Amino acid sequence: MNELTKHYESAKKDSKVFMQSGQIGAYLNTLIEMNKYKRLMLAVIAN
Repeated sequence: MNELTKHYESAKKDSKVFMQSGQIGAYLNTLIEMNKYKRLMLAVIAN
């Protein structure tokens, strides 16, 4: 769970950097990555 949280926070930080620099494609990819880790964390909690 801690590893998933670290990946999620890293993607969140990267998404902010991409948004501020105007790199829309990279920003959207990191949002998708954040969503993936969020779903994995919810799955771990549910089990």
